[in-house]
Amino acid sequence: MNSKDVSRRLFLRKAMMLSAAAAVAPTILHANSFAPIKRAKASERVNLACCGIGNRGGEIIQALYSTGLANMVALCDVDMGAPHTLKTLQQFPDVPRFKDFREMFDKMGGQIEAVSVGVPDFSHFPICMEAMARGIHVYVEKPMARTFNECELLMKAADKYPKVVTQMGNQGHSEANYFQFKAWVEAGIIKDVTAITAHMNSPRRWHGWDTNISALPSAEPIPETLDWDKWLTTRPFHNYNHDYVNGQWRCWYDFGLGALGDWGAHILDTAHQFLNLGLPEEVNAIKLEGHNDFFFPQASTLSFKFPKRKKMPALEITWYDGVNNLPPIPEGYGVSGLDPNIPPPSTGKIEPAKLNPGKIIYSKELTFKGGSHGSTLSIIPEEKAKEMASKLPEVPISPSNHFKNFLLACKGEEQTRSPFHIAGPLSQVLCLGVLAQQLNTKLLFDRDKKVITNNKTANELLVGPPPRKGWEDYYKV
Repeated sequence: MNSKDVSRRLFLRKAMMLSAAAAVAPTILHANSFAPIKRAKASERVNLACCGIGNRGGEIIQALYSTGLANMVALCDVDMGAPHTLKTLQQFPDVPRFKDFREMFDKMGGQIEAVSVGVPDFSHFPICMEAMARGIHVYVEKPMARTFNECELLMKAADKYPKVVTQMGNQGHSEANYFQFKAWVEAGIIKDVTAITAHMNSPRRWHGWDTNISALPSAEPIPETLDWDKWLTTRPFHNYNHDYVNGQWRCWYDFGLGALGDWGAHILDTAHQFLNLGLPEEVNAIKLEGHNDFFFPQASTLSFKFPKRKKMPALEITWYDGVNNLPPIPEGYGVSGLDPNIPPPSTGKIEPAKLNPGKIIYSKELTFKGGSHGSTLSIIPEEKAKEMASKLPEVPISPSNHFKNFLLACKGEEQTRSPFHIAGPLSQVLCLGVLAQQLNTKLLFDRDKKVITNNKTANELLVGPPPRKGWEDYYKV
């Protein structure tokens, strides 16, 4: 980052961090004991820092490193030394370690070219904003952020720093479904789509919880390895509870985006991009089982209505989650097999479901059946598929998976397939769906002004409560 662009905030914080460095445990912050790392040239590896090194964050590290294009230069995790981080620490024993991403960027920013962000949904935002302001390329897990406004600010920051490469981690967006969907739209095979059914009916972490609750979980002792204050980042203070961490954060409106935020970006990504959906004009909570004010329902049916777009007709997406909340299945659908292209979650595997994650796409002439992530579409029923076989275009093979695509983009050799200007509006659709779930209501949305017009509380939640003291500057672009 050019010295003229260094904010007073960064200058003051850097001074404070350096003065406090001596008091930080050397096993956590010991970057100064290493020789400066040479920045990678076009023919070399990208100098990569990693925020979140266990669970899903650890999987991202493995995927990026296995490309052979990443040089690990820094590791950051608020629970450094906990069991789920040990694999990464053992694999990279000599890489500098930090508990605070701000300290990492202050001490090593000049040596970092790119950062992976594999942390809870609510803490994506400040790490990405800090990195982009410093000219550091960003790979962030989906959804892009927890709130509509945070997604909006991230897109504005990406516009402000056009040389920064961005990629959201909906990894199927670099696999077969991406190239097939694009080719079939361009060839006119997928056209005049009027309805999409999206479904994710596998068991979730919060299924079976008591929905008759009147308060958040009570305080518990904080584990010795965890820096709870840094875990919270921008969020208002919450007392520690084990049901907030290690993936449990996804259960709560305060921290995550539930099943929709987890799987929506893997199921709806290609339809959203290649059908030019943008933002909906109406989102409706049609059915919510076990609705409460704190964690996600046991089952949800949500409707998203999108207006006519140039020559494309109006379209409605209906989302189904919950083990027994299955969508209607068209005649000729066939068997619901679990596609091997769907990677397992960090918990180990996708639990069996009555209907495996996927989508049904209805156009005026054809019906398509698809899975999640990189799973390709098929035309149903089988007789229609055979009739269309000779008309289908050749589909290009992906030149790079999502992780390699990001690193090659950092080197100037490719363009990312899920940059913030594409991933941002998709994430905002998911944020609006979660607001309808949380408030158990219908939302009318002005696509041009980007405001909710029929519900003052919902409109305020597009932004949400103010950040904790000391985190305000991240919300300025």
